[in-house]
Amino acid sequence: MSSKSAHASSDLLDELQTTLAHGTVARRVETLRRVTDLFLNGAVDYGDEQIALFDDVFNCLMRHIEASAKALLADRLAPVSTAPPLTIRALAFDDLIDVAAPVLSQSERLDDDALIETARNKSQAHLMAISTRKSLSGAVTDVLILRGDDDVVRSTVNNPGAQFTERGYGRLVARAEGDDNLATCIGLRPSIPRHHYLKLIAKASATVRARLEAAHPPLAGDVSAAVKEATRRARSAPSAITRETAIAHALVKSLYEDGRLDEHQVAAFAQAGRFDEANAAIAALASVPIAVAETMMVESRSEGLLILAKVSGMSWSTVKAIINMRDELSSMDRANLEACRQTYERLRTSTAQQVLRFHRMQQTAAPAA
Repeated sequence: MSSKSAHASSDLLDELQTTLAHGTVARRVETLRRVTDLFLNGAVDYGDEQIALFDDVFNCLMRHIEASAKALLADRLAPVSTAPPLTIRALAFDDLIDVAAPVLSQSERLDDDALIETARNKSQAHLMAISTRKSLSGAVTDVLILRGDDDVVRSTVNNPGAQFTERGYGRLVARAEGDDNLATCIGLRPSIPRHHYLKLIAKASATVRARLEAAHPPLAGDVSAAVKEATRRARSAPSAITRETAIAHALVKSLYEDGRLDEHQVAAFAQAGRFDEANAAIAALASVPIAVAETMMVESRSEGLLILAKVSGMSWSTVKAIINMRDELSSMDRANLEACRQTYERLRTSTAQQVLRFHRMQQTAAPAA
């Protein structure tokens, strides 16, 4: 700190003591303005000790000023990366959204713990401010999705800097059922894992079919066919395949061509929660297109998965790992493993092959229809 700014700081601290002891509200607000000016003029050069001093000063003044002055302080400090951290935290936790919003939406001084604490305890307006930040971690978006209203969730999904966990995507897909706008926003995210994308498509299709059939009963058959075609196109659209999915498919193709793909590799993919790799591997071993396997894998019932596994000659332990992976990733109700095991043991390979031929025919007939 230069001697000039140190002298100004010393004079201002003397004035601060007098203001806090005897000053009017107007004088306190003026002192706050001058302290803020002093801080902003040298913010780049201040060390931790000077910033801590300003923290003390700001916190003393904030106890004795009205909300409009605190809101102005928040506006001025929010974009400053070296802003006093305790002051920023106090502003973020203020019940008045005019005070909290600027720092919640901008300040780099707020870590995930502070954002999560605010999101768990404050108003929807506070959550909305957080949802607009330049970047959001999966830990923060988990809370926004869990506590946020529809507007907060849409704002979070539309934020290109937001990241989502597996659990977050599962909750989003569940919330999107019956909300076509939200489903569209989720589906347009380039980073959505493919298994969540497929579940989203399946749910949206069922919702659209139910709504349109209810509105136009005589056209129910046409509506059903239209929905199936829309689903097929969505699944085959380039935008539905993320870069990660393409890499996973290439890896499995390489393993298959080298003769290194077997059920042990499928089990390893499943146990690691790698849906794209596991799905592509099952498709390769069952000699069906990946799209056919995907359709059967994301069905709410497990029969499709059991058919693919039976045709591939997999043991029950591998099938069990695949079912567990699918249920875990899709946030579906857990399958009854004992019932699945009994069904799998009764299922004949010849029957499974016959059903699989039917699925292949459906896939081939869809474009022609």
